[in-house]
Amino acid sequence: MHIRTPLLVLSLLLATSSAFAKEQFATVKEAEAMVGKAVVALKSNKQKTLDEITAKDPKWTDRDLYVMVYNMSGTVLAHGANPKMVGKDMLDFKDVDGKLFIKERMELAKSKTKFSQDYKFTDPVTKKILPKIAYCETVNGMVACAGVYKR
Repeated sequence: MHIRTPLLVLSLLLATSSAFAKEQFATVKEAEAMVGKAVVALKSNKQKTLDEITAKDPKWTDRDLYVMVYNMSGTVLAHGANPKMVGKDMLDFKDVDGKLFIKERMELAKSKTKFSQDYKFTDPVTKKILPKIAYCETVNGMVACAGVYKR
């Protein structure tokens, strides 16, 4: 056996293992899937799902991805990254550019059952303010969202 053969095999193993490794940060597709899963759970057992999301249950968080749920007035019902947000009226909350993104989100929710929205927010991984896109769906008088940071 030539010395190049084990090196070639090792190179191929490393290449294929990194190809299957999970990305470091979530994708829009993953955000859409998580929100879809949250919508189903909220329809099935609203309070249990809200509690699990806020408790950072692993099924509602994935790397930098987490679920947020609001009532149609902009009050936080569940927050997968910051439990202190629950119960807060966020309608007048602004991003760093002064955008009233929760107010905009609630307006979008009045006319669409599924939508995406751009704004800026603090990344829980890097602690830096980054552009973000939130994917949201309305469900039983609530708005469930998960966002992906644009890196």
